[in-house]
Amino acid sequence: MSQFKKLASDTALYGVSTILGRMLNFVLVPLHTYVFTKPGALASNVELYSYVGVLLTLYTVGLETAFFRFAAKAKNDPAERQRIFNDNLSLVMIVSGLASVLIIGLTPQIAVWLNYPGQQSSIIWVALIIAIDAIVAIPFARLRIENKARQFVIAKITNIVIVVGLNVFFLIICRDIYAGKYLQNLQPLVRLFYNPAIGPGYIFLANLLANATFFILIRNAFSNFRFRINKSEMGLLLAYAFPLMLTNLAGLVNNTTDRIFLRHFLPEGFYAGISSADALGIYGNCYKLSVFMALAIQSFKFAADPFFFSQSDDKNAPDLLARVTKWFLIVCVIIWVGASLNLDIIGLVLSKRYRVGLDIVPLLLLAYLFLGVYYNISFWFKLSDKTKFGTFITIVGAAITILGNILLIPILGYMGCAVAFLLSSFVMLALCYGLGEKYYPVPYDVQSALGYVLGAGLLIYASWLFPILNLWIAVPVHLALCGLFVAAVLFIERDTFLPLLARFQKRKK
Repeated sequence: MSQFKKLASDTALYGVSTILGRMLNFVLVPLHTYVFTKPGALASNVELYSYVGVLLTLYTVGLETAFFRFAAKAKNDPAERQRIFNDNLSLVMIVSGLASVLIIGLTPQIAVWLNYPGQQSSIIWVALIIAIDAIVAIPFARLRIENKARQFVIAKITNIVIVVGLNVFFLIICRDIYAGKYLQNLQPLVRLFYNPAIGPGYIFLANLLANATFFILIRNAFSNFRFRINKSEMGLLLAYAFPLMLTNLAGLVNNTTDRIFLRHFLPEGFYAGISSADALGIYGNCYKLSVFMALAIQSFKFAADPFFFSQSDDKNAPDLLARVTKWFLIVCVIIWVGASLNLDIIGLVLSKRYRVGLDIVPLLLLAYLFLGVYYNISFWFKLSDKTKFGTFITIVGAAITILGNILLIPILGYMGCAVAFLLSSFVMLALCYGLGEKYYPVPYDVQSALGYVLGAGLLIYASWLFPILNLWIAVPVHLALCGLFVAAVLFIERDTFLPLLARFQKRKK
């Protein structure tokens, strides 16, 4: 139980930074959609950010997980752990530098290929954002494995605050001063660095400037770093990391194909009065509302990586993984119900022209739920060093996503993107569970999991069949339904909660 509490505590701590950071970042959704009222204006922003995750995986080459694995083996040897850190970071710096130079050199051709003329500066800023993110990934991993969660949390939250502040500065303050709405005496200064033609490009610039502060915020994590190239040592790291990179790459292709393909495969005129660029802007910004599930997954991931690797030799690891998976799924199901039933009020963060896409959100949340459980149970192939299975599973998932988007976008529009993502996530989860039962048996409570997912799905479907148009009635009714669902979970799991409640009451006395 103490191990379970440790994981829960770390997840909560990392969750604070992730939740607060994303909630601050969430402010950008209404900011962007109300500043850029035409959805097509944000199409390039949606698409270019989709490439960021894919390219970041290529830049890091899976070395973040490799660092966890090899550093965990050297936990009693500080010198060896430092050498592993040096090797990983040096390799990432080499890849990041070469790749970003290549992208920057090909910027004019990339702008033509993507059909975003005049946005070369945005592409350059994206290349630099990815390089910085890749380089700081290893120091952040070092903070996690050394249990310096607070330093990790402070750096992440500070970064998000700066991102939000710079977005407000560029998109509102500079825009208004440039237009002469106020502070006219600052107009000459603002005109030196602000160009309204860049528009959404300032979102990338804000991100770049904020991420550059990581080098200051986590400078202690770079301590004693020495750049070194040791071919034999780096070969061992790459042998472990490369299959994981392919796995992560396929996973990110799975997550981003929809936003990359939508504009190109959606027939013109599919939506009346809405261009393909507008459809991408609508889908991309509604997609951000699935942040609630992504929060739970990311918070758990930050804590789980170092935790489960440290427990790899424990004979009770399978039982612990089963318990963790059960409660992870319960939390995700509650988030799915809470967000899906309350879209009528959550959707208000979007300006009116974007809200037509809100129907995709429950499907995206469920897809992320499946993906989160997949991530959870996928530890079996990491702990048993059978990472080739992870590569196979995610390649299958990516293939389903790509094929699904190609086939479904012309028929269902952006709803086809959500359906393809959902199918892919479910197949990956099923494959991972089936292979895991063969090579690394874990006593998962499958019956309980199916019951919670089906029960939540029926509740959400019923609310969709019987919509309440009056917001003043809808909000309390939907909140009450969420409360009833949570109460049902507490009743079903009373054997777990009643002893905890009794223990708490005993302490109060």
